[in-house]
Amino acid sequence: MLCAIFTSVVEAQQSLNLMPLPEKVQAGNGRLVIDRTFSVSLAGHHEARLDRVVEIFLGQLRQQTGMPPIDMKVTDSASGTLVIQAAGGTKQVQELGEDESYKLDISDSGAKLKAPTTLGVMRGLETLLQLVRTSSDGFAVPAVSIEDSPRFSWRGLMIDAGRHFIPLDVLKRNLDGMAAVKLNVFHWHLSENQGFRIESKKFPKLQEMGSDGLYYTQNEVRDLIKYARERGIRVVPEFDMPGHSTAWFVGYPELASGPGPYQIERQWGVFDPAMDPTKEETYKFLDKFIGEMAGLFPDQFFHIGGDEVNGKEWDANPKIQSFMHVHGLKDNNDLQAYFNQRVQKIVAKHGKTMLGWDEILRPDLPKDIVIQSWRGPDSLAQAAKQGYRGLLSSGYYVDLMWSAERHYATEPQSGAAASLTPEEQKRILGGEACMWSEYVSPENVDSRIWPRTAAIAERLWSPQDVRDVNSMYQRMAVTSRWLDGLGLTHNSSYDPMLRRIAGTDNIAGLKALADVLEPVKDYTREETAPAPATSASPLNRVVDAVRPESATARQFTDAVNELVGGAAKPGVEARVRELLNRWRDNQVELQSQFEKSLLLKEVAPVSQSLSALGAAGLAALDYLDRSEPAPAAWVTAQLALVEQAKKAQAQLLIMVAPSVEKLVQASAGQPAPSSVPAK
Repeated sequence: MLCAIFTSVVEAQQSLNLMPLPEKVQAGNGRLVIDRTFSVSLAGHHEARLDRVVEIFLGQLRQQTGMPPIDMKVTDSASGTLVIQAAGGTKQVQELGEDESYKLDISDSGAKLKAPTTLGVMRGLETLLQLVRTSSDGFAVPAVSIEDSPRFSWRGLMIDAGRHFIPLDVLKRNLDGMAAVKLNVFHWHLSENQGFRIESKKFPKLQEMGSDGLYYTQNEVRDLIKYARERGIRVVPEFDMPGHSTAWFVGYPELASGPGPYQIERQWGVFDPAMDPTKEETYKFLDKFIGEMAGLFPDQFFHIGGDEVNGKEWDANPKIQSFMHVHGLKDNNDLQAYFNQRVQKIVAKHGKTMLGWDEILRPDLPKDIVIQSWRGPDSLAQAAKQGYRGLLSSGYYVDLMWSAERHYATEPQSGAAASLTPEEQKRILGGEACMWSEYVSPENVDSRIWPRTAAIAERLWSPQDVRDVNSMYQRMAVTSRWLDGLGLTHNSSYDPMLRRIAGTDNIAGLKALADVLEPVKDYTREETAPAPATSASPLNRVVDAVRPESATARQFTDAVNELVGGAAKPGVEARVRELLNRWRDNQVELQSQFEKSLLLKEVAPVSQSLSALGAAGLAALDYLDRSEPAPAAWVTAQLALVEQAKKAQAQLLIMVAPSVEKLVQASAGQPAPSSVPAK
């Protein structure tokens, strides 16, 4: 049985291009044609939410196939092309742990989708949509049998709307993307030092004075929650406290631990202002505010943040120090724990379960709270051993510009978590990708989330042994194009941004350069900024346009590895030479544009480095082709050139530099790869 499952999983990886990969897949014979006669019939449980789910499905199917709205209907007949049978519905408010499993059987005569709940139907319909392919006689899906369920019940995406405001339409299209890859929690980070982003009717100065006018009305929030629910996604709000809270104090300075006055922060980082945990007025305010928000957000969980409090305002306040002494609080960690205990009781009073970052973990808090770990699986394991449920976000910070492969390798049940008992492992609920927004705008935020978040979604949904990186990249490329069709702009915004930077429609040369560049990683951008970045800084540079991960560089790396490893297929060297020639000559094409565009001028040195890399790589190939060791002096000079090219310039990395280095090293007296013909 295990062998059969493994074989079917491999078949799915190679042919079906599904993402996340289902738990069990068995290929069948034939295919089901999708044409204008396609119909859906509903058997079993029936509810209004299911009707809306089918309506959304048919809308996406019509868009995918170009069929007119009058085609593809729901029929009362039991013999629809697709028969959906849900054993039961969903709860009025979607809950953690609801059954999302489904079984999908497709033959040349029809399709059947069975699920215990409407949620399972949603997940199965997304799989069916991914299976639709263009065929010689229209559209079709392959015959296949799929049994599927998620590994983790909490699979989220956090979007930070505090540092940079993210408009509602952008959030909605990202919800569509989340549904497509079976993510089920939208974590909405709504307050930050740089902005308080939601309307409070009880405390209107929060948004009036703390948002620059950029906030969501309560009606807009309700609309987004409804939109998310229709796609099987829970919405969890986060209001960060007691730190990351300067925007609260602009309108309500009495909440703060310092004397003020306060202004919205414009730069990034950890700031001193923090709520005063010693004032009863603080908790009275939070009681009213949390009560208001608990009524607005139906989800069971309420995120209080709780991270990165530096304690400087607490240290400088004599009244707070006196309070700590009287109450036997040894340090600021104890003071924050006191605050968290008080807030937890308020959250519970309003019927919610408290969720917070690592820093809130203390054994004196109730065991029903949830810890979100930004520090790693070991921190998650520590919480689980103490009886707390937890989520992993460390390793899933998509704003750090890591590769999809690196995110894909991050496993919630690794490290210390791998040695937990079965009971303790159940406390690991899943994880969340995190999109912190220091360097994103509505224009480029999609490109920072997608398609890499699809790899994270697979890690959280699919069996743990689904780890083939090459398969992941192959399927992610297909998923990326599918997400285009849903209206996400991770691909479509690229060319317009480059045209604006260049000031011309002729961007072939700029694309050749940008396609092999990536932004600097981790927090290097903040550390290497030529001037302090602010929330008002334009995000219109090349570093804002290039993709977090260069597909061209990755493919070039694979080709070079084949060459130097002696396993290159026919045509590989020709492709490598074609790219190297393009990069060598690209500088000449771009030279005139550098002189006309200020935004482009800063990458002129980057272009020069790429040109030099192209020339070095071509020369190295020539030596290899002649089976002639490259002169030592030449090798030394080229390796120095490569080393220089590896360094960040204009906050950009040339991702092909390490592969050119391999070619130069291979030319240094090593035998030519067997696949490279001698000349």
